Amino acid sequence: MHVRELEWIEPITAMRRLAHREHLTFLDSAARDELLGRYSYLTCDPFNTYMVTDGQARCNGEAFEGDPWAVLRTLLAGYPQEHRPDLPPFQGGVAGFLAYDLNKTLERLPMPANAGSVLPQSTLHFYDVVVSFDHRNQRCWIVSTGWPEQDTARRTERARSRADEFAAMLARPKTPSNDVPGTAGAWHSNFSREGYVTAAQRVIDLILAGDVFQANIAQRFSAPLSSSFDPLAFYCRLRSLNPAPFAALLRYGKLTIASSSPERFLKLGGRKVETRPIKGTIGRSADSREDERRAELLLASEKDRAENTMIVDLLRNDLSRVCTPHSIEVPALCNLESYASVHHLVSVVTGELTQNQDAVTLLRACFPGGSITGAPKVRSMEIIAEIEQVARGVYCGAIGFISFNGHMDTNIAIRTATIDDNLAVFHAGSGITAMSEPEAEYEETLAKAQRLFDAFRAEESGAS
Repeated sequence: MHVRELEWIEPITAMRRLAHREHLTFLDSAARDELLGRYSYLTCDPFNTYMVTDGQARCNGEAFEGDPWAVLRTLLAGYPQEHRPDLPPFQGGVAGFLAYDLNKTLERLPMPANAGSVLPQSTLHFYDVVVSFDHRNQRCWIVSTGWPEQDTARRTERARSRADEFAAMLARPKTPSNDVPGTAGAWHSNFSREGYVTAAQRVIDLILAGDVFQANIAQRFSAPLSSSFDPLAFYCRLRSLNPAPFAALLRYGKLTIASSSPERFLKLGGRKVETRPIKGTIGRSADSREDERRAELLLASEKDRAENTMIVDLLRNDLSRVCTPHSIEVPALCNLESYASVHHLVSVVTGELTQNQDAVTLLRACFPGGSITGAPKVRSMEIIAEIEQVARGVYCGAIGFISFNGHMDTNIAIRTATIDDNLAVFHAGSGITAMSEPEAEYEETLAKAQRLFDAFRAEESGAS
């Protein structure tokens, strides 16, 4: 592995200089925080691509039979690498997305009435070079692994030459940037207000009948985009309006995925596992006293605390499948975290991975995240398919990396827009419990969606 430290450059500036390259991945801690937003990563030009479509894994066009998760695990094992603790954890590896619809590789689930999304169930690119940024210490590095070369000498030569290539691209003169994304047409939802309220009441009825404890129901918003729409300018506007610790930009040809997620799904460092479920949300106010009052209301909300606690129990159960007995702990329960437009209740669940498990088996045991399905998970996912009637695509899946050294960090893909073929799509949901008020749950989805509407430079125009 070849490592080259560079003079500090802001990650967003570096991203603009590499934006023309193929399969750009930017894992962006846009909200800087010592614990959650310390590192960002930038990479492009992968040497391999893993995709899952209709439950079948493919790698560079070759189809693989059997469990796609096992295929990914085998592929990663072909590039062993020691961890450098003096560098940020992503030191070459796979990065990209796992769509929510990858859940069908794990459970027998109904297809939604309208498939909607034509995205793969997963796209992960194999990156031999990563530009990593340590915000706390204002340091950045090019980390070049030399993969996929297997011969030691050729691998060393490739690592150096690829580092030279990235250094040259990052040293390019600053070019003028477009700060205006373009325009979006009228927004449409798969729910009217009345339809969402009816759907929420349907979930409440199922809860009272003993069928489920809670389920997350989301609206899908879509709008046509002008031919001049600039996805890169859109992402820059989104990260400015709604900075988040687990933001991401994926640019795969005509497809752009822009995420401003505040929620970590799974982090693995060594054997230590962490997940940070968000359940409980209230919109913020520009008036400081009113904003403080709303935060206090959320902290005191019996409904929101119960919702959060149920998901913590679900995640403890998921983690127990791959973690050592008695290692699972909850160091934080229903803590307040505040973002640009909302306050959230956030818990932290940790555990120690057993020796025979790794990042892929951890993902498999917990996917998709319980905070955006409900409890029990399988029944909640059945209800989601029945009521939402559209595929979720990337929404509520995960975006992040698995490093060749075994480390991993992924988000829950909420506050996430997909831009494909001049069409913008994003979702916003709310967790329904027995104590829910359907009208309030509908308003919560709009509060979560507002910064995305703002970033598209369009106000919410009503569902149809």
